[in-house]
Amino acid sequence: TSLQSTTEDVGPSDYDPNTILDPTTKQLTIDTSESDAIIRDELKRELLLLASVSDRGNYASKEENDIIIDIVTQLEALNPSSDPAYLCDGEWDLVLTNTQSFRSSPFFLSIRSVLNDANVANNAFALHEQATRIGNVGRVRQIIGKDGSFTSEVDLEVGLMGGLPFSVKGTVITKASYTIVPPEQWDLRIESTIVKKSNVPFLDQLLDDYPVKLPMGEVYDRLRGSVPVVTLKTYYVDDNLRITRDVDDYFYVFSRA
Repeated sequence: TSLQSTTEDVGPSDYDPNTILDPTTKQLTIDTSESDAIIRDELKRELLLLASVSDRGNYASKEENDIIIDIVTQLEALNPSSDPAYLCDGEWDLVLTNTQSFRSSPFFLSIRSVLNDANVANNAFALHEQATRIGNVGRVRQIIGKDGSFTSEVDLEVGLMGGLPFSVKGTVITKASYTIVPPEQWDLRIESTIVKKSNVPFLDQLLDDYPVKLPMGEVYDRLRGSVPVVTLKTYYVDDNLRITRDVDDYFYVFSRA
């Protein structure tokens, strides 16, 4: 069953999808019209419904994907915030994306930055997805501090072997820091990655008592002379919804936790 868009005719008068979808010309839009608040609410409701029925976009049909892209770009054109990069502190849950959800983590964003090639990165992440296909990505959360701290938490469940009734669970926690390039950009630098909350007997307590923290920032600095800079841009944010895009223009829709 696919959903039909009920908001296709409610875009703002200056909405140009061709311009908005082109990452080379994409710019922050600020919409201060009070009359557009109702349109924003309608678009958000439909977007969150699509996110729910498609498991963050994983099982969206082509028609539903087209509707999702249209709603996302309309919301970006209706962004009510003049300085979105400054307004994202707090806890956020990933509810929708048009790429692999794990790519929202600074761990994978840094790998993309180092690879410096969209096609190579897409192939590499597709292989990673295939290698871990016997499993699930659970909750994906970001905790953003006003002090420039950035924490990503990704709950993973990976099957040891197809057909076996046992899987390994854990939360991959990646810490980073960010600086703001106003009004919509963050420059992100990874610091460390650690795994917690494992369901393996004794391993959970061991990881809590003796956490193995990988100093990814130091590793990159030693291997390549610098920590890769990850660019993220937020084109929409309000009190409860955020739309952020990466360097390849993939979007990540977050709901405030």
